[in-house]
Amino acid sequence: EDGGQYEALLVGSDAATDLAVLKIDAQGLTPAEFGDSDQMEVGDVVVAIGNPMGEELRGTMTDGILSAINRDMEVEGRQMTLLQTTAALNTGNSGGALVDDEGKLIGINTLITSYSGNYSGVGFAIPVNYAINLAQQIIAGETPTHAQLGVSLSTVSAATASRYGL
Repeated sequence: EDGGQYEALLVGSDAATDLAVLKIDAQGLTPAEFGDSDQMEVGDVVVAIGNPMGEELRGTMTDGILSAINRDMEVEGRQMTLLQTTAALNTGNSGGALVDDEGKLIGINTLITSYSGNYSGVGFAIPVNYAINLAQQIIAGETPTHAQLGVSLSTVSAATASRYGL
């Protein structure tokens, strides 16, 4: 908020989640404290911080609750498990912090669903525990991995049951 600007080195990024690790050389900054996104519950109070609608509204804070945990969403053709919040998120909030009632980072704002493209009461954040795991992989020089399980379902007919002894 003091208007300071810093040169940043891109350590690495993950295209699947649109997350990046940046390194800056600076003194006197207070790092964010991490919460535990696995311990959050539906109904917990959260605050979103970001830049909705562009730079002139930077540093905007909105409050809400976690309205769902482990919400599976398709993001650009990839399944992601996200935190869902009622805190107002708009275009420009992506990459901003979602913090708990103690000010600890529990998510990275990433997505809204809306017919109009503006806030409709449904926003999503990458859980911080998942983001930390990806950041650790990037810092270690690894390509981030995303576990997936492929499953298909079908109705078992009498013929199929007989064939496989079911």
